[in-house]
Amino acid sequence: MPKPAALHFTPEPEANRLLAKDPLALLLGMLLDQQVTMEAAFVAPFRLRERLGGTLDAAAIAALPIETLEAVFKERPALHRFPGSMAKRTQALCSHLVEHHGGRADAVWKGVRSADDLFARVNALPGFGNDKARIFVGLLGKRMGVQPEGWERVAADWSSIADVDTYERIAEIRDAKRARKAASRS
Repeated sequence: MPKPAALHFTPEPEANRLLAKDPLALLLGMLLDQQVTMEAAFVAPFRLRERLGGTLDAAAIAALPIETLEAVFKERPALHRFPGSMAKRTQALCSHLVEHHGGRADAVWKGVRSADDLFARVNALPGFGNDKARIFVGLLGKRMGVQPEGWERVAADWSSIADVDTYERIAEIRDAKRARKAASRS
């Protein structure tokens, strides 16, 4: 499967191209995808890159004083509904990438030997629990061609950002998520 030129997760074409091109942007978008819309979460790495001088670098983000990164997240419009805590999570994720993956986001999935290995690597990321890890494995498999044997078994078996192939599809995914949550409360 060839790598896509863009992932249609936001209404902004440049942000969509960045998500397909920059593994750190994709990973940060997934990290930030909580308590905000999918579109807001996945456009945030593009805005973060702009605010950091045009580049996303895990080592540079990990090395920033947390007060500086929090200020970048809080700059209007804020990058997240909870800019302070998400700045901390972003820095924790980048620090993990530096410590365990040479600062490269794609090293999380490159060279994985099995679906279980892929899931374990993603699940070990700060800010990623089981469900988020399953969704991200699905995103990698369905959109980015990262398909170690058995990846479908460990990927989310519900509609998620991994199933978004056009921007318009986000509304369908959102409606399915609401219905799933309502059913689980019943």
